[in-house]
Amino acid sequence: MSDDESPTTRPTNLADEDALDEFVSGHDLALVEFYTEGCTICQSMEPVLGNVARETEAAVALVNPRDDPPLVDRFTVKSVPLFVLFVDGEPVDQRAEGFIGAEDLLSWVESAAA
Repeated sequence: MSDDESPTTRPTNLADEDALDEFVSGHDLALVEFYTEGCTICQSMEPVLGNVARETEAAVALVNPRDDPPLVDRFTVKSVPLFVLFVDGEPVDQRAEGFIGAEDLLSWVESAAA
């Protein structure tokens, strides 16, 4: 993904915990996927996250907790992909179920916005 693509249509890549905090505090509703390089399920979620970014008001981002290990403890990352939903900068729910289909993920995100 190039840096000039709109975050409303593609997930934003976050470098570290500071970038994550800045991202979620700047959006009313945010979905963040915790992933690792080489995770095939994580890679298969990319088009699904693009759909969520296009079809909801949620800001969508990706962060690799291996790049900033304190994230592992802060969000109790035991497996990837881990999806964390933020409302007003605070984590309100998370899911670590492997691949999640687009409709299921959209419903989950929209339920937090209600």
